[in-house]
Amino acid sequence: MPEGSLFFPHEPILRITAPLPQAQLMETRVMNLLNFQTMVASKACRSVLVAGDKPLIDFGLRRAHGAEAGLLAARAGYLAGLAGTSNVSAGARFGIPIYGTMAHSFVQAHLDEAEAFIHIAEAQPRNVVLLIDTYDTEAAAEKVVLLAARLQKQDISIHGVRLDSGDLADHARKVRHILDRGGLTATQILASGNLDEVRIQALVTGQAPIDSFAIGTAMTTSADAPYLDCVYKLQEYAGRPCRKRSEGKATWPGRKQVYRRIGNDRRLNGDIITVEGDCREGEPLLGQVMQKGTRVASPPSLEEIRRHARLSLTQLPDPLRRIDRADPYEVRIAPTLTELAEQVDRHT
Repeated sequence: MPEGSLFFPHEPILRITAPLPQAQLMETRVMNLLNFQTMVASKACRSVLVAGDKPLIDFGLRRAHGAEAGLLAARAGYLAGLAGTSNVSAGARFGIPIYGTMAHSFVQAHLDEAEAFIHIAEAQPRNVVLLIDTYDTEAAAEKVVLLAARLQKQDISIHGVRLDSGDLADHARKVRHILDRGGLTATQILASGNLDEVRIQALVTGQAPIDSFAIGTAMTTSADAPYLDCVYKLQEYAGRPCRKRSEGKATWPGRKQVYRRIGNDRRLNGDIITVEGDCREGEPLLGQVMQKGTRVASPPSLEEIRRHARLSLTQLPDPLRRIDRADPYEVRIAPTLTELAEQVDRHT
């Protein structure tokens, strides 16, 4: 399936046809890449769905399970709809927009919090986002207002402030009032601090005056669902369909295709899994990308994949766009595939 596609239980997303030793050699790395990035992208999508038009930023590198995981999580999150990442290496490698603020340690290294704000503003005058919860959040917001006029004389504007602890909704309302009263109506509020889709949804539905969110631990580690149970199994050997019949782990045999129906409302209207060559109503999702070890076309850019993922999310039916319920999506098994499984079973 093209990267960025939505898929559902029992659907094949990748087929590799090769001599058995070659195909087997690839298993662990293929599963490592597909499982991890799909897991992170799925987790990120849930935040994208509830955030609406509020940008989301990946802040997860520090909690990632290794440097490569942090890179791939940044990529997966951006693919799923995040606006960018704080991971500078991921930005350089994949062309993902880079976002950042400042560290608590930078504030603590100064005897005066306001002086820390001035120094960071002068160091990066085109991206001034001040972290204001090191000590007293509202008191720091007042300092930001007082500093704004001084910085304006240097042609430096305060783009935003970041909240990273406490009752984010309450702090955001108080800080918004302080900023507006001080004339900083254009200064935005970024919220971070162990956010996930549930907390973001609560902040959005509660109309907290927060302009953007940074998500880290919950997304990069997929904290509440830390693995994807995607498997790599032999389905055909030397032209003979085969399948695993283990209890609770049975697979469907043979080379397969997935057809997806789109309703008149342009929303997903059900999938059907069948054997290759058994054409069904809908769009076939599996397409060839390599032949004899060579790509049949240039790979899509990350931006193209991201656009495809965005379109896929817009096609989700309303019940599947909610994070507080799990309505099943219809995935049918075609009679031809059922018959093939019965034939295989009679001879094994």
